[in-house]
Amino acid sequence: MTIPVLSGLGPLAPRFDGFLLDLWGVVHNGHEPYRHAVECMRRLRAGGKVLLLSNAPRRPEAVRQQLDRIGVARDAYDDVLTSGELTRRALAAGADGIVGKRYFRIGPERDWGLLEDLDFAAVPDIAAAEFVLCTGLNDDESETPADYAKLLAVAAARRLPLVCANPDLTVMRGPKRIFCAGAIAAAYEAQGGVAHYHGKPHAGAYVACRALLGLPASRLLAVGDSLRTDIAGAVHAGIASVLVAGGIHAEEWGLAPGETPRADKLAAACEQAGVRPGAVLAELRW
Repeated sequence: MTIPVLSGLGPLAPRFDGFLLDLWGVVHNGHEPYRHAVECMRRLRAGGKVLLLSNAPRRPEAVRQQLDRIGVARDAYDDVLTSGELTRRALAAGADGIVGKRYFRIGPERDWGLLEDLDFAAVPDIAAAEFVLCTGLNDDESETPADYAKLLAVAAARRLPLVCANPDLTVMRGPKRIFCAGAIAAAYEAQGGVAHYHGKPHAGAYVACRALLGLPASRLLAVGDSLRTDIAGAVHAGIASVLVAGGIHAEEWGLAPGETPRADKLAAACEQAGVRPGAVLAELRW
């Protein structure tokens, strides 16, 4: 069955009361919002609730402030839920079997406040840690997961659980693809380590969305650019989904701005991912 190609969300929007929008690759590229995104968000919000569901390893207010800086006004959405917030909640509740309080952090300084005000303490030496908290790479502009092989081997030898606060493998920052915490967690698992994930595509993210919006899965539409996270998470949660082709998959499909993939390329990618979106559009627009 061919996946429908939409010119915009307008015809689909009246069927739903809540919209779960990904950020990177859908609303913005890390530097600025996409050309039609903010207008579309406002029109969606006129008929329902707009929740920005992001695999950002930070608290929601930090994401709101970033959106303020790049030009996504707060009147274009209702709320923000991040993988960082989900991680914080899980650790505070003692999830993942994490009983220790001392953690070694992997990730940039901008994420260091994730566990602020909770009963946890970062330690500078992995030998003193009881678990690893990964929010990304320390320098995602120059490093790759290979740079962490020795560190991860030490953690795996100690059987330290790794808590991943961003399940994304990569993300587009402007024209550049950068590695995310999910790539570190995958490398850790390849070394025999145990990783725990919070955020899309994992079920807890969608349970939290429904609770926050007060809506059942049948009244929600998820819009994202990643088959692996956005679409897979929505499908497994019983939520309708639309794939934005101009995000993370655009390079592999050879797309110029405003284009959608050939049906055979899209079908092959969906088969490989094991999920299908309900529809596809080039970019977030009404």
